[in-house]
Amino acid sequence: MSSTRWGMTIPLESAPLADQAEIARELEGLGYTDLWSSEGMYADGFTPLGVAAGVTTTAHLGIAIAPAFTRGPGLLAQTAATLAATAPGRFTLGIGSSSNVIVENWNDIPFRQPLSRTRDLVRFLRAALAGERVEAEYDTFSVRGLRLGFVPDPAPRIVVAALRSKMLELAGSEADGVVLNWLSATDVAQVAPVVTAHGERDVVARILVAPTDDAAAARAIGRRLITTYLNVPVYRAFHEWLGRDDLAPMWRHWDAGERREALAAVPDHVVDSLILHGPPEAIAEQLGEYTAHGVTVPVIMLLPVPGVDPRQATRDLAPR
Repeated sequence: MSSTRWGMTIPLESAPLADQAEIARELEGLGYTDLWSSEGMYADGFTPLGVAAGVTTTAHLGIAIAPAFTRGPGLLAQTAATLAATAPGRFTLGIGSSSNVIVENWNDIPFRQPLSRTRDLVRFLRAALAGERVEAEYDTFSVRGLRLGFVPDPAPRIVVAALRSKMLELAGSEADGVVLNWLSATDVAQVAPVVTAHGERDVVARILVAPTDDAAAARAIGRRLITTYLNVPVYRAFHEWLGRDDLAPMWRHWDAGERREALAAVPDHVVDSLILHGPPEAIAEQLGEYTAHGVTVPVIMLLPVPGVDPRQATRDLAPR
């Protein structure tokens, strides 16, 4: 693999949360350069990074991503500043619009103008994390008289989760890079150039990995995830934009309320392109394809596989 960075998603979903500190320490010792949290259906995104910051010394820590709507701008700036000061030079803040499911259905917050909200947050965070007193009316929120009590040095890098062209353009033009997910290695070649056209940028990709040689088991897990996620409007639109016509039968069945038929309609080759599986050396080769197409920070997200010890999987997939 050509990349000098090799990331793992924390916390490991199948491991006890009480073991987070021990696991983060071990991951750094195994050679993982990056530990990235997520914030979706499992743990919150910041607590695992705080735990990892206390037990690691070199690993880069990132959140991919903090939803743009679910925290107020001031609180998000305070949280980012705290982590950046706790692990100087080792923290990247990823922000993104998230989805209507998380924002509206789970948090009772209107999911409106996601592009504008994310852009406004990037601009606000740049100012706040530089120590400026922010008194500003943005298009989607206002901030009156906020100045952080301390200024992290250096300020954290900011990356934007992006799917289609407008958000990708924002990630390249106003942020330090992009966070990608739910795409194949070849999809990166369509997506990343929109960002890197603005110069050298971080291209972070969370890559789903089912650490098993059992292809049937991995595909069963992948089909469930694909029907769960890629029917969410923002992800469906993304894959339509990518030209993934092979998912059209699944979408038709889903729209008709035919859940079992939708699951069965996901082709094996689509699962195999979006969910990496196989022996460790095969997974490492597939990860290398992502870096060959422009990813600078591949981040493994281990999927829970019955009978597979996630900690052993991190050892098996550690950088060689």
